[in-house]
Amino acid sequence: MLKKLASRWEGYLFVFPAVIFMLALIGYPLIYNLVLSFQDMDLQALNLGESSFLGLENYKVLFSDTVFWISVKNTLLYTVGSVVFQFIIGFLLALFFSLKFRLASFLRGITLVSWLIPLTISALLFRFMMGSEEGIFNQLLMSTGFINDPVPWLTSPEMALWSIVLVNIWVGIPFNMLLLSTGLSNLPEDIYESASLDGANVFQKFFHITVPLLRPVILIVMMLGFIYTFKVFDLVFVMTGGGPVNSTEVLSTLAYRYSFNDFEFSMGAATANILFAILFLVSLVYLRMIKKDEVM
Repeated sequence: MLKKLASRWEGYLFVFPAVIFMLALIGYPLIYNLVLSFQDMDLQALNLGESSFLGLENYKVLFSDTVFWISVKNTLLYTVGSVVFQFIIGFLLALFFSLKFRLASFLRGITLVSWLIPLTISALLFRFMMGSEEGIFNQLLMSTGFINDPVPWLTSPEMALWSIVLVNIWVGIPFNMLLLSTGLSNLPEDIYESASLDGANVFQKFFHITVPLLRPVILIVMMLGFIYTFKVFDLVFVMTGGGPVNSTEVLSTLAYRYSFNDFEFSMGAATANILFAILFLVSLVYLRMIKKDEVM
């Protein structure tokens, strides 16, 4: 009994440093940010070391702010547009590379380039390529006759958000492809052989075997893609900074602007908490779906 108890405490001791690390670097900032959102903390209050308790007043002001609802809409459009096309193109590439032809490994490695480049570098590259009339995007499209006049990719309120979505799709395709390729490689071959003997065609195998068996992987890919995309900051901040005219303002850039441009730290904390709450609810939905799959 004593030996078993000692072994259990040894396990707790090994886990203890990781718990302290999580509490210090994740738990404390989350709690402090929550408390800060209920206070009136601006630059003057920070200098004086004083702050007053406002309760839910910051959230009321935030919900009455037109820019906040614009940022919510932009975040959802950006996330859904990116995740859907990243998944579709990534799935098609995963199916393509699962054919195991001669250059499959080489071409798969080439497609990983966009994912390996740091996101800030990718944002800078595309800002130069899209940010002016002389950019390579406009030059290529005009030289091939697809357009007659330069497209204002990042300076038009109607085009800017979708231009960033296009860049994020390019960045995120390899992530989807890798996870889906791993899932496809683990599917049992004997099921497909049995289906072929029963006369199933390619489409029947795909919709009745591949997709159902890949359901757990698909859920993981969609969920991780949603979380990574919904909290976007660097790509939007570097390419447009939330402009023009708030057309690319998302929740993360709005929180940054409140905190470090307007020095309304409590408003920035409230915005960040709403972003966290949305992602937390999405994660709960995902865990519930996974639990249902395990029961089935």
